[in-house]
Amino acid sequence: MNSPARRRAVLKVVNPFNQKTVCAFPWDGPAEIESKLESARKAQARWSRLDVPERIRRIESGLDYFRAHRDRIARDITVQMGKPITQSRREIDTFFERARYMMSIAVKSLAPDVMPARGGMSLRMEHVPLGVVLNIAAWNYPLLIPCNVVVPALLAGNTVLLKHSERTPLCGRHFERAFGRAGMPGLVTNLTTTHDATARVISDPRVGFVAFTGSVRGGRQVYRKSARRIVDVGLELGGKDPAYVAEDADMDFTVENVVDGACYNAGQSCCAVERVYVHRTRYDEFLQKAIPVLQRYRMGDPLEETTTMGPLARKSLPAELGRRVKAAVSMGAEILLGGARPRLAGNFFPPTLLANVPQASRVMREESFGPIVPVKAVSGDAEAVRLMNDSRYGLTASVWTRDRSRAEFFARALDAGTVYQNRCDYLHPALAWTGARDSGLGSTLSKYGFFHLTRRKNIHFRPAVWPKY
Repeated sequence: MNSPARRRAVLKVVNPFNQKTVCAFPWDGPAEIESKLESARKAQARWSRLDVPERIRRIESGLDYFRAHRDRIARDITVQMGKPITQSRREIDTFFERARYMMSIAVKSLAPDVMPARGGMSLRMEHVPLGVVLNIAAWNYPLLIPCNVVVPALLAGNTVLLKHSERTPLCGRHFERAFGRAGMPGLVTNLTTTHDATARVISDPRVGFVAFTGSVRGGRQVYRKSARRIVDVGLELGGKDPAYVAEDADMDFTVENVVDGACYNAGQSCCAVERVYVHRTRYDEFLQKAIPVLQRYRMGDPLEETTTMGPLARKSLPAELGRRVKAAVSMGAEILLGGARPRLAGNFFPPTLLANVPQASRVMREESFGPIVPVKAVSGDAEAVRLMNDSRYGLTASVWTRDRSRAEFFARALDAGTVYQNRCDYLHPALAWTGARDSGLGSTLSKYGFFHLTRRKNIHFRPAVWPKY
């Protein structure tokens, strides 16, 4: 029997609704990490020799696991991070949509670029894998965030070490089990590692790329660590995504969608609507219509079908959101709905509507990651553009207008990775998911997601028989 000193530390996951232990796993020690790194390296050498159609066939076998275990996976998402079960099922549907799209474009996207022959020369560029990809994934969309990297990385000929969030480790295990069905151990390997151990994995020369989704602070740490040995990174960080409601907006449609964009998944999305600017002629109307929409949310047990807003994943966040609301009120904002932690067990914070919110307040400048809708009136398009760009983030921005020319004006003027007209809080897999400034570095999804997970290898052949002159 091991002595207490020799017992390994354990990662324990607590249900954010009832505070019960969901699961507990020992952290990977140096021996386990070394074994997983080496297994991933060896698997990559074999996997990269398969052509893309064969990789697609084997990845499809991995997706069969998610189909067969759909109910269990949805429940695991909900009990680990609090997402309502109906939204967990929807995440699985979207997971398949993204995976299928990336598979559908893989052959064309990864095919060599052949240049026109000149003087008998043969010129082409190949997209070759980087090796072992370390994917450090976040908890708020525990299937979609890894999917953005895992599926295109495998299609491109890489293998993946998946270090999932400490809040959602069961999802990392599902990925490992799923792609173990592809008949190649080490294709996707789940890591259960501390921050210090993860830093050591980043430093390992067998890792050819690091993909991180999380906070700006965490992204900077990953970037600094990666730079010490010049390994490329992809950073998908935070957002403070603005919405502008123009004077010609369809108000009923706009309110429904902007509120959903702010409160879906309890606002725990990097591309959630986090600040709303409304043309002054429609300002009162927006606020009046938003109140009943927000009142429709039902907080409660996220495993219940009728629950539409679950608890926040982080236990400390409700108190922090309460402090931010109070600070905004002290600066002149007005609470129209919510604003204080409800008398419910679990990490709940209610849908909250704030009016007359100063641009300098924290709820307008720092990522909330909760169901807060701060609203400010603006005089018109010019002021809206100025305030929307007044942020260190630049992930997405939405413009709610019937006028396509106005939307095109905002598309040119806004410094963001994605600009929407009459839509928000959505990723289309045909478009590169990318951000400006502190929202990140690099791209996932679309054909550009493949380019980020490969490097260019030039093939420049000259005929062996020299031309006669």
